[in-house]
Amino acid sequence: MGAWVLDVLIWGGIAAILVYSFGPVELDGVSKLVTNAGNTQAIASGLLHPDFTEWRLFVAKMWETVQIALWGTFIAVFLAVPLGLLAARNIAPIWIVTPIRWVMNLLRSVPDLVIGLLFVVAVGLGPLAGVLAIALNTAGVLAKLFSEAVESIDKGPVEGVRATGASQLHEIVWGVIPQVAPLWTSFALYRFESNSRSATVLGLIGAGGIGQLLFDYMNSFDYTKVGAVVIIVVIAVTLIDMLSQAMRKRLL
Repeated sequence: MGAWVLDVLIWGGIAAILVYSFGPVELDGVSKLVTNAGNTQAIASGLLHPDFTEWRLFVAKMWETVQIALWGTFIAVFLAVPLGLLAARNIAPIWIVTPIRWVMNLLRSVPDLVIGLLFVVAVGLGPLAGVLAIALNTAGVLAKLFSEAVESIDKGPVEGVRATGASQLHEIVWGVIPQVAPLWTSFALYRFESNSRSATVLGLIGAGGIGQLLFDYMNSFDYTKVGAVVIIVVIAVTLIDMLSQAMRKRLL
């Protein structure tokens, strides 16, 4: 009976919030999709007739975007490994776990666009700002996932290493890392997929990559070029997703 009442309260509360927020999110304005059909048709026409005359530039900028995502993810993994171990309750003491988790929460809670703006101010326009923004935001996400993976390990191998008289560092290297390495790699590959899309958005604030081109073409209402850029992005992200899925299947 108690569980049923709790379910009713939870789902009833969600339904009440949805009804209450109907007005604030202006869902009643969805009819503008029909009333402003002329504007929509103009954009759709441009997107359906992409202009690939500058395809070499598009491909070069897309490759730069992929490199931003790759380096941002690599640096994030480098930061997330020690953070994930220090945030695992079965590895580190609580007086270390608590502040590390605060740091992880901070890195995850600040949007990468905001971090990107800060780095654009600090290091100037260009891909470096995008790399650093992705690295910090992704480090917070991966550190949380890494720590949860460590907390769910089988204690047997760790106790076996400990029985040999090994130090705690050896316990981690030989008892923990072999168990979590495939899962950590899978998490990192998934974040690389996500970062390939995030790096495109970061280009809108001048952090390099194809997003900067997309922003320029949108501002100049050159929707045929926008359509070409979108197609390039979709193809690139699809290929990255396929490669990542193939690699994850080999690991898990």
